[in-house]
Amino acid sequence: MSLITKIRTTLFRWQQKWLYGLIRTQIIGPDARDFNLDKDKPVIYAMLYPSHAEQLVIDREASNLGWTSPQQERASGRLPGKPYFAIYRRASMYRKQGTPVVASQLVKQCQWLMENDERDIQIVPVRVFWGRAPAKEGSFLRIWLQSTGAIGGRLAKLMAIVLNGRNTFVHFSRPLSLKEMADGVRSPDMLARKVSRVLRVHNRQVSAAVLGPDLSHRRTLVHQIPNRPLVLKAIEEEAAEKGISKAKAQQRALKYADEIASNISYTNVRFLDVVLTWVWNKIYDGIALHNMENLKEVIKDNEIIYVPCHRSHIDYLLLSYVLYHHGLQLPQIAAGINLNMPVVGPILRRGGAFFMRRTFRGNKLYAAVFDEYLHSVFSGGYATEYFVEGGRSRTGRTLNPRAGMLAMTLRSYLRDSRKPILFMPVYTGYEKVFEANSYLGELRGKKKKKESLFGVIGTLRSLKRSFGKVNVTFGEPIYFTEFLDQQRPGWREEDYSACEYRPDWAPVVVDQLAKEVVTGINNAASVNPVNLIALSILSAPRQAMEEQQLISQMEAYRDLLAENPYSDLTALPEGSGAEWLQYGEKLDVVSRSRHPLGDLIQTTDRQAVTLTYYRNNVLHLLALPSLLACLFVNNQRYTLAQVKEKVAHLYPYLKAELFLRWDQNALLAETERWLEALTRRGYLLSGEQGYHATPASSNEFAMLQGLSDNVMQTLQRYFLTLSILSRKGSGVLSAQALEEQSTLLAQRISLLYGINAPEFFDKTLFRTLIQQLISDQHLARQDDDTLAFTDGLQALTGDLEEILDGALKQSILRSLV
Repeated sequence: MSLITKIRTTLFRWQQKWLYGLIRTQIIGPDARDFNLDKDKPVIYAMLYPSHAEQLVIDREASNLGWTSPQQERASGRLPGKPYFAIYRRASMYRKQGTPVVASQLVKQCQWLMENDERDIQIVPVRVFWGRAPAKEGSFLRIWLQSTGAIGGRLAKLMAIVLNGRNTFVHFSRPLSLKEMADGVRSPDMLARKVSRVLRVHNRQVSAAVLGPDLSHRRTLVHQIPNRPLVLKAIEEEAAEKGISKAKAQQRALKYADEIASNISYTNVRFLDVVLTWVWNKIYDGIALHNMENLKEVIKDNEIIYVPCHRSHIDYLLLSYVLYHHGLQLPQIAAGINLNMPVVGPILRRGGAFFMRRTFRGNKLYAAVFDEYLHSVFSGGYATEYFVEGGRSRTGRTLNPRAGMLAMTLRSYLRDSRKPILFMPVYTGYEKVFEANSYLGELRGKKKKKESLFGVIGTLRSLKRSFGKVNVTFGEPIYFTEFLDQQRPGWREEDYSACEYRPDWAPVVVDQLAKEVVTGINNAASVNPVNLIALSILSAPRQAMEEQQLISQMEAYRDLLAENPYSDLTALPEGSGAEWLQYGEKLDVVSRSRHPLGDLIQTTDRQAVTLTYYRNNVLHLLALPSLLACLFVNNQRYTLAQVKEKVAHLYPYLKAELFLRWDQNALLAETERWLEALTRRGYLLSGEQGYHATPASSNEFAMLQGLSDNVMQTLQRYFLTLSILSRKGSGVLSAQALEEQSTLLAQRISLLYGINAPEFFDKTLFRTLIQQLISDQHLARQDDDTLAFTDGLQALTGDLEEILDGALKQSILRSLV
């Protein structure tokens, strides 16, 4: 190594050390550890603009990843020029956009490559985003005063490093082979131009994923909305119907737009980042992410709409936090107007929330303004987030979807489908939900408390408790264009202007989309120790078990799901049953009673009801094997054909309630797979006469019985409703009357038998059952709105009578006398 090279390297390292005294970096984008760079081939790094500071960062981060240091690569001299090149010349004060360039050294390196067919160069695209945080993370005042601007020359870069360097993101993209790109290219100049062009396209994709589109000034957007054609028409109708002037109606539309629109501020985002980092570290033991790499891959070429399950107010804060820390664009989040309260509302609005009223009924002008705002968000290319369930789930189940936001998304897409949209289902699994106590009160009949600032302050007391870990799983994307092509071939060729983008076929398509979304959420469900405790102990008499029995049952559930996962995304907890039980005691989800013959694990009434929430989170994962177990726990014997027949009869109602993933064709194969699994583990026995349960005295039978209890109460609810119908007769009850009588009888039965599960008498579940019976043509609405039933209903009732326990069955029938 020459003296000049040594001096240059020493100076480079000194500068690097000084720089890293000012900054803190975080790697974002694809997992760079999986790039598998070939150490025998030289590596060059493609930057956006020439920057010595960025070269210092790239060298350090590459070395930390175990790659060859770019500075060492340069010193080795095996490749002409530097191991860095830029694809743009930096913008000046007279030019806002950078100028595309083809780096001269890239041309030289292309020439070096083409001189020998054995050579190759690995190109790693890299972006360094100088962050938005102040030098000191705890300086909240500095965060609020901090403002960011476009980074131009060296002085601006230095200011960005000094002010924002503690929040620096480094994005490495997957390497490109220069040799592969040279295929069919005749000259080094042409190859260098091709590489630069490909990298510029790639850079736009990275910028869209990390930063999103440029944010329009909120005031400009708000004032534009009342002047859009569809809103102008609604303004004229409002003026005519209400007898007011057009100017007053327009002012009303402007007020609505201002009430709705978000005002995202990255200074506010950084403030929330500091606060939430402190909160998560205070209350959670960690956040586990699943399928994040797939999200980073599909987001490149699509506008994304996140559609998470809604378990807690923490959901949207948590998702934005995760996306921010992985360098992805923050979404615009649909939030209920009830959250637009003093102090909290402005913070959420500056964090990306836009607010919507609970109902648009009777207010066409508001609906038009909201539609137009949403269209501006979608057509502008912003990431978006909304909850298809509407409100938070109080029972832990995925709720029936409300299709309003999906319908508005469809209307926007019919107006402008140039930017492809994908829906990303997101499952959030908590070990202890923040609002558990308030949910418990509401399920016991207390009135839901209205959100208020004092309520938010009151929750600060919860920061003293541990809420365990959180699992966040990104599901499989639903591509909107492909979905519409399947549901409505030729939809692009239709003219929707006359119907204001509300075609007759929209409701059916939107309902199907809503079902796919919630099914996609359930497909992404993960399992945690509290879920396993709930599945096990709630099936025991009096919700109490011997310690070793509980441990064995939890591990048996884990093993069943490991051998037969519900989907490719199903995540299971690590560790043993004993460790999970110890963890559950720490979270106060169960209690221990000491006894000389062996400790007993039991639940208080409060713990039992709370645990139903966590059982319901994952009930769908075991719904099919639980249904199979129900067939055999009363010592029935069935052939394979009989099993398939009974499962086919009952499955549609479980599918409608739990949003299960299999259609009738896939169901038969899945049934056989689970029968084999239950037989392999000794829970069922098979012979020439078919399948039957193991002896009732065996441990395997105890497990089978516990498994059956997970859906037995659901089947009891079905029997209860069908029994009311049968007793009252065909053409007597309306759907509403049947729903009300079923709810009242379920409440009575739950009191008599000590059933702690609130969903046993949940009116919406009875409504879902009735709707599915109508859909399957077992029930039919008559002209007077009463329900007539067919012979198929009696067959379904007979199947349930055969499965259910005799005592509870007789109690239901006696209550109908």
